[in-house]
Amino acid sequence: MSGTVAAPRHDFPVLDSLRAVGALAVLTTHTAFWAGSYTAHGVWGTVLARLDVGVAIFFVLSGFLLSRGWIAAATEDTPAPAVGRYLWRRLLRILPVYAVTVVLALGLIRANSGRGPLDWLGTLLLLDTFTGPRLPDGLTQMWSLAVEATFYLALPLLMTIGLGRRRRTGRRPGWRPARLLVLLASLLATSVAWHLWVAPALTDRVPGQPGQWLPAYLTWFAAGIGLALVHDLHTRSAWPRLTAPVVALGRQPGVCWALAGGLLLLSATPLAGPSMLAPATAGQGVFKHLVYAGIGTVVVLTGVFCEDGLFRQVFSSRPLRHLGLTSYSLFCLHLPVLHLVMWLTGWKLFQGNLAGIFLLTVVASLVAAEIAYRCVERPAMRLRSWRPGRQAATGTASTEVSAR
Repeated sequence: MSGTVAAPRHDFPVLDSLRAVGALAVLTTHTAFWAGSYTAHGVWGTVLARLDVGVAIFFVLSGFLLSRGWIAAATEDTPAPAVGRYLWRRLLRILPVYAVTVVLALGLIRANSGRGPLDWLGTLLLLDTFTGPRLPDGLTQMWSLAVEATFYLALPLLMTIGLGRRRRTGRRPGWRPARLLVLLASLLATSVAWHLWVAPALTDRVPGQPGQWLPAYLTWFAAGIGLALVHDLHTRSAWPRLTAPVVALGRQPGVCWALAGGLLLLSATPLAGPSMLAPATAGQGVFKHLVYAGIGTVVVLTGVFCEDGLFRQVFSSRPLRHLGLTSYSLFCLHLPVLHLVMWLTGWKLFQGNLAGIFLLTVVASLVAAEIAYRCVERPAMRLRSWRPGRQAATGTASTEVSAR
């Protein structure tokens, strides 16, 4: 797989704001947990616990944005994105702010004071979910970043399997949208099997956390890849029987968000397992996983196919889009900030004060995220076109930059 290809030039301004929705949902569920609200407010507390669905939104977004270049190359019979350049951009996107967060969490949070150099190295390399039973304090949200980084590595291979390899001469042999649909169905089956049988079998046999490895979340990425396929087919007026219902739903954001709300309430029932730290059954885990996939899909759908209207105007506004641009730093830094809030206020874990914990964490995290975006993320991304020993290439899919 070599060469570069530009993903089709389509503007998805709403997706920037949806990244902020995902980040704020994760922040909210963490502050609610620390306040003890999961079990203190009945169904409302369980709904707060289920706001970890923000991670599903992130994964669907990544699947959609990052697969578009490969799908465009397959349908246009042009070279696929250069894997080295793609991985370099992904590294620049996630590593600098993550490294800053690791230094803050391991260096300043007292519970992490006993960690040695090898522990630091493993954490910096996103290996904690593969090597130990828990993540460091202030970094417990980073299991999802490890999953996403693994997906980045797997995506070129997945796209080769789903789309076929283009020969140097002649057309890409055997490329049919149905081939990619078979791959997506296989990813769904893999996740279900992982939840039901593989992860339970591995839990006591490996040092890491197999329930938080990539195979457990392939469904969410597959949903995003599926949306990218539908969007590509729709723009080419192909397979209308498949694409028309999806596009019609995406053009009704009110219906989509109502569906997302209904699915969120469904996830708050016992069918999706307990809201606190008690382990769910394998069946409950699968149910929650599939419901979250539905929520992530319909939410992202509104940003892919929505037309001009109030929803697009609001979610395309400059403040919300900027919040989306800083959302990755917000996601990374909000837990160290939460530790700082609890330390400064003297509030105790599970002792209430949700409003205060939430407001202080939101405000401080937004400030920290803005600083990190301007001082770390933007300078790092200026290097995205750099390659050792050669001039920067042009034309690579711009959507790679904004996947998380």
